[in-house]
Amino acid sequence: MKEASAGKKLFEDLAYRPKPAWDRLSSEERQRVFALAEDYKAFLTAAKTEREANALILAEAEKQGFRPAEKFQGRLAPGTRLYYNNRGRSAALVVIGREPLSAGFRLVGSHIDSPRLDLKPRPLYEEEGLALLKTHYYGGIKKYQWPVHPLALHGLVVLAGGERREIRLGEEPGDPVFCVTDLLPHLAYEQMEKKAKEAVKGEALNIVVGNIPYPEEEEVKERVKLAVLNLLKEAYGFREEDFISAELEAVPAGPARDVGFDRSMVGGYGQDDRVSAYTSLRALFEVRQPAKTAVCLFTDKEEVGSMGNTGAQSRFLENVLADLVHRQGGTSVDLGVREALARGEALSADVNAALDPSYQEVSDKRNSALLGYGINLSKYTGARGKSGSSEASAEFTALVRDLFNRHNIAWQPGELGKVDEGGGGTIAQFLANLGMDVLDAGVALLSMHSPFEVASKVDVYMAYRAYKVFWEPEK
Repeated sequence: MKEASAGKKLFEDLAYRPKPAWDRLSSEERQRVFALAEDYKAFLTAAKTEREANALILAEAEKQGFRPAEKFQGRLAPGTRLYYNNRGRSAALVVIGREPLSAGFRLVGSHIDSPRLDLKPRPLYEEEGLALLKTHYYGGIKKYQWPVHPLALHGLVVLAGGERREIRLGEEPGDPVFCVTDLLPHLAYEQMEKKAKEAVKGEALNIVVGNIPYPEEEEVKERVKLAVLNLLKEAYGFREEDFISAELEAVPAGPARDVGFDRSMVGGYGQDDRVSAYTSLRALFEVRQPAKTAVCLFTDKEEVGSMGNTGAQSRFLENVLADLVHRQGGTSVDLGVREALARGEALSADVNAALDPSYQEVSDKRNSALLGYGINLSKYTGARGKSGSSEASAEFTALVRDLFNRHNIAWQPGELGKVDEGGGGTIAQFLANLGMDVLDAGVALLSMHSPFEVASKVDVYMAYRAYKVFWEPEK
């Protein structure tokens, strides 16, 4: 073969060009990629709401030796595995490190909420022989993507006396499903002339739930609504007023699936950001006795600004650190928490947009993540002029990059679209506000925020490995 020129050798030595992550894998590692993906699909299918995800995370953690923090007394030895449950909607898993918390800790943080349709407080009504549920969409969605898609109803109803009624209907083969209707093309001339964001109004995202009227009753006007209320009473024991104290979410029905002839991708609802929740969880399970305490944080409300007492802007993480500092003794709790945060290091584990060959015009191709090229690192997010974003320092970015390179983890840089095209944010800014060094690191997706998002299995695998070595580098 002809020997490469000096210029070509120099270019290969100096230039940076991402390479497919698949090319890094041995045949044995490929098997691990596909095995991990099977478990990941099961997680996606089982955990479609933040409550379901939180419950599943803690149940799996219990199997791996994690115990509620309140069950431990006194000081915690290195390697101790404990968890904190925040109102059933967010959580923190901790593996105690060999160094004191005042020396800092390492955190991987994700969110377990996803865009969806929430039921309004008074959702049930009857119109023209149909019973429907009114919804209020949650998070950033394209409203036109949600009609004529099979939906399942997941959530919780709490009765006035405190009794809980769990609902998960539309996932099993024999279950009914629900849907939002749409106009037939024959009658949709005006609708199709509208801009996409106006074609389906938020108030039109009403879910069809019934059609059979209650047996003839002269004094009842809304007989179909009555029939549905009667079914709900018989099945779950609640009345219409109980909707007011309910958290019911309509989500795409059905399991996560393999995508492609080669089965190289996973398709399904809620991968933003449960792909990060799953991979960080699996990674933490393999951490035994890290130098610095390892914290795996799962937050709620990210899709609506991380507000509330279960979001990343709450005091939950600070409360967890305060408890850990208190158990270690020594300095005052307040000072100890401040020291830990000032020396803390975090990966904000959230997804980014992969370059879509069908819509390349919205992306800067030189600075966009590619599907199948490894975990995506984003120094900053935000919109347009980096608004609403923290930005990782050069020093911390170099530390993470070097760590991944030394462990043969495929990674790539990536931004969310062209500068003036739009943008988005993650929980990174809220972790940084507490004084931590933070870098966004997550899987790139196609069709993000849609009812059917697509991820590469090799990127899922690389994210799992990346989070693991961040906590406990391999020898």
